[in-house]
Amino acid sequence: MSRRTKAAPEWTGFQESRPYGPKYDLRTDFVMVYGISADLPERIEGWRKAGYTIHLMTGVAWGEYQDYLYGRFDGREHWDEAQTDRAGKHILHGHDVPYMAPTVAFSEYLATHIKRAIDAGAEAIHMEEPEFWAAGGYSEAFKREWQNYYGEEWQPPHLSPDAQYRASKLKAAMYYRALDRICAQMKEYSLVTYGRTVRFYVPTHSLINYTQWRIVSPEAMLVNMPACDGFIAQIWTGTSRTPNVYAGVRRERTFETAYLEYGVMQELTRGTGREMWFLHDPIEDNPRYTWSDYRRNYRATVIASLLHPGVSQYEVCPWPRRVFEGRYPTEDGTGKEGIPGDYATVLLAVMGVLRDMHRHDEAARAAAERDAGTAGIGLLLANSAMFQRGDVLTPEEAEREAFKYDGTTTTDALTDAQRELLDWSAFYGLALPLVKRGIPLRPVQLDNVLAFPGYLDDYRVLLLSYEFMKPEHPGIHQALGQWVREGGVLVYVGDGSDPFHAVQEWWNRDEGRRSYERPDDHLFEALGLGRRPAEGTHHVGDGAVILLRTQPAALSRSPEGAETVRDLIRQALAMRGEADHYLERRSLRLQRGPYLVVHALDEGASADPTVLEGSFIDVFESDLPIRSRVELAPNEDALLYDLSWRDGDRPTDAPEILLSSSRIRDEASGPDSLIYVSESPADMTVSTRIRVPAQPRWAEADGAATECRYDATSGTALVRHAGSPSGVRIAVYW
Repeated sequence: MSRRTKAAPEWTGFQESRPYGPKYDLRTDFVMVYGISADLPERIEGWRKAGYTIHLMTGVAWGEYQDYLYGRFDGREHWDEAQTDRAGKHILHGHDVPYMAPTVAFSEYLATHIKRAIDAGAEAIHMEEPEFWAAGGYSEAFKREWQNYYGEEWQPPHLSPDAQYRASKLKAAMYYRALDRICAQMKEYSLVTYGRTVRFYVPTHSLINYTQWRIVSPEAMLVNMPACDGFIAQIWTGTSRTPNVYAGVRRERTFETAYLEYGVMQELTRGTGREMWFLHDPIEDNPRYTWSDYRRNYRATVIASLLHPGVSQYEVCPWPRRVFEGRYPTEDGTGKEGIPGDYATVLLAVMGVLRDMHRHDEAARAAAERDAGTAGIGLLLANSAMFQRGDVLTPEEAEREAFKYDGTTTTDALTDAQRELLDWSAFYGLALPLVKRGIPLRPVQLDNVLAFPGYLDDYRVLLLSYEFMKPEHPGIHQALGQWVREGGVLVYVGDGSDPFHAVQEWWNRDEGRRSYERPDDHLFEALGLGRRPAEGTHHVGDGAVILLRTQPAALSRSPEGAETVRDLIRQALAMRGEADHYLERRSLRLQRGPYLVVHALDEGASADPTVLEGSFIDVFESDLPIRSRVELAPNEDALLYDLSWRDGDRPTDAPEILLSSSRIRDEASGPDSLIYVSESPADMTVSTRIRVPAQPRWAEADGAATECRYDATSGTALVRHAGSPSGVRIAVYW
């Protein structure tokens, strides 16, 4: 539920830095005009004339801020605020575009530009990507911040796990301060100056991606920031294709990684009153891939997102100009080509489905409860996971390393231990064995457990390890203890070997009996098991604790390790008297109203296809074909419209627009006709599948005959025509 009343629905939107263009006018509910350049008012006006609700998006960590860097803003240079690594190199997003340390002065600079967007009528502001690299923390500005925050001289973050942890906590706190200051100040400015409320959102990568890429961000802290109205989950092929390890094999797993990323972002805002949009990108930032690669991975991320029914708002595309006007390598590598026409049609059809998804929220939640298999299994994840991600390379390796924005490395000369840290196998060793067997595991935001009562009520079994994160407050253990005593089963995996157990934190600050060597000592004592219970199972109230004394990263190294994780879940359900509720599947699927969402899993015991039978429209094909049988090979995806689903409010003999790669308005039907206006980007072919009471005699687009194909088996017609953002009047007669 939104915390703010909007003038119009905002189910879908996109971001674009260029002025209005008809070829990338996606006809969504809102547009995020990107960047605070001098032509901002003109760009806003162009998109407003096209009928859009206007938001502004700008980077809070990086951007075209050279006037600030070189002293033209306030008379002094600010390069000392650029994020800097231990070799003394600035961490750059581009030439003269460093990642900034979010100082008070930088916050004031950004606020002056956001005022201009509010003056130009922006209804919402998106402060994008508050990112502080774990490799940073060596600039003069950061040293000053350390002294003010901790009241002591700065320590180089690489000096010890404690220095790294404390530096990362400070980085997150700095971004929280910056966003809280900017958002609160600008909300007051808008009310005082114009008498209207401006909403503030934070587009951010997932906690999973930031942790693996070694980036620090406020993330869950922002849920408790009064001026923050919500988030955009920036998840796409570029984040989700980052390799990880399962059963000893390291490779890209775009679907599974995206599934976990979208899952933790759904859980970030669940029950908090904040909004969440899920982002999809038909391509990615890396321009070196082919259209077939982009298409395959786009499908995987879309399906991964739709398997989480708690979110039904979407950013359907960042930078649509680069999608619809960009050129990328051909399959044979001999040149570049623009977007294939059929892919453009498919993209707009998917965007239409996303715009419709909110109408089926109740049905989706009911379907998830009814047909989720082994539901109610969570893996706890905390903000502090980002605080444990320091340098993987030695100083000599870091000196030679070319900075990569995706947090990976340009060198293959890594030890096994370095590679395991880079791959973040401690997390994936617990997560992937379950997802790979069709168990709808959800990462659960540990930081929300204390702030939102009842946050864990939907979970039966929770996995936890403090070997790759730490609890930031002892009260978290009281909440976990209550959940266990009321019937939950907590599975704890850890051997106490993580060097970050010794960081200066609440569990070891007090002397005497209140001092604990590790945070899990406090957890088990709070559960009444003593500080070091034996490995195995322990009953606690109506629930239980299962303890496995091993490093979770070790579980990623072999098929046997993966099976160990699954055995733990079997044991946990058996302790609840629900052994028969453990159900493995070869696919993950969910019915959201008429939409059937399916991913066929790979790396399992069987290579047999997943077979779907019924009467479906295939959304992933440009002519929206009718299918009675769909076979998915392992690692393939399907988005289908189930023709057996009927809208209960619509007469059974009435015509109905089922799917379209355009936005439909002014729909009107008579006894022998259907008339509507179809809006889409220019220079594309629109496909629309319509349920009709009889075979159409002809169809028109702006008065001229257009393609219309009838399928008697399904009682539907396919209408195809050229697109236009201003709208094409379509008439179908039977």
